[in-house]
Amino acid sequence: MPILITGAGGSIGSALALHLAQLGASRLLLLDASEGHLHHLQQQLAAYATNAKAQLILADAGDAVLLEDLFSIHKPRIVFHAAAYKHVPMLEQQPLAAIANNIFVTDRIAGAAARHQASLVMLSTDKAVQPTSVMGATKRIAEMIVLAKGGTALRLGNILASSGSVAEIFAQQALQGSPLTITHSAARRFFLTLDEAAHLLIAAAHNATSTASAALLAPALDADHAIVDLARFLANLFAPGRELPFVCIGLRPGERLVERLWDETEQTQLVADGLLSLHSAQASPDDSSIHLAELYHAHRNRDCVASLSALRTLVPDFHPSSPVRVHGQLQEQWSHA
Repeated sequence: MPILITGAGGSIGSALALHLAQLGASRLLLLDASEGHLHHLQQQLAAYATNAKAQLILADAGDAVLLEDLFSIHKPRIVFHAAAYKHVPMLEQQPLAAIANNIFVTDRIAGAAARHQASLVMLSTDKAVQPTSVMGATKRIAEMIVLAKGGTALRLGNILASSGSVAEIFAQQALQGSPLTITHSAARRFFLTLDEAAHLLIAAAHNATSTASAALLAPALDADHAIVDLARFLANLFAPGRELPFVCIGLRPGERLVERLWDETEQTQLVADGLLSLHSAQASPDDSSIHLAELYHAHRNRDCVASLSALRTLVPDFHPSSPVRVHGQLQEQWSHA
């Protein structure tokens, strides 16, 4: 059964590809826009010496013509959509890029999967819950798109050992003997390993193929953890016997002290070991397609203010950081919102 992974060269995409190869997947279509990431994944797959037939595709996941060819020729039955921009502070200053990659690319992939009757599982984030960042708002809209087209969205927390993760930063700082920079002493996050993320995505795909219905899922995690505890653990691991100072740098635009995997309107139900289904009491707005068209129009005109206004219309509980620093245009806009 052919399986397509977008963002296959990223930390989670590559971990997922390797897990599927080890599980005996017969055909993997591995799509990524980064030549370097895709080359590294190719080397990893060769080292595992699996029987999986992997086809590497160096391309933009939002290329509509390419997607149509991929689905028509290779006929993937399961699609894991892991291609997304994820770094909150950067995307606060690059909202148009976040909208294009996280929303419009998802819309094209979800549409192609629906037309070709493939099961779609999109990797989402806890930052989509009552978002305070552009990244979170774009992922919430991506969830809406996927669910509207009959797919599955899986919200995950922070992934340890993923590229650019806080754990990777702490480890580098400890190895260098530098102070460990913490946003806030009270900040807490849900943490998952790459292996856990891959297993949850596979479980989500199994649920999708079994139920053949749209689903919003989240991991059944016991509790979140203090970021400062993670910093202490990694300092002891990589710089044993040394007293490295901790420096609080403050929350950056779009960040918040704690994250949640669901809000008070979403009820949870255990659907598999370690996997919860979320059911919202709030229906998606009936005119969401109209507002999405408005977002496309504003983005095409490179209108940041209109694009962010459309985000707020689509996600009413989106609370932008103040200011959202995009060319200095929006401080007054949000200060009166």
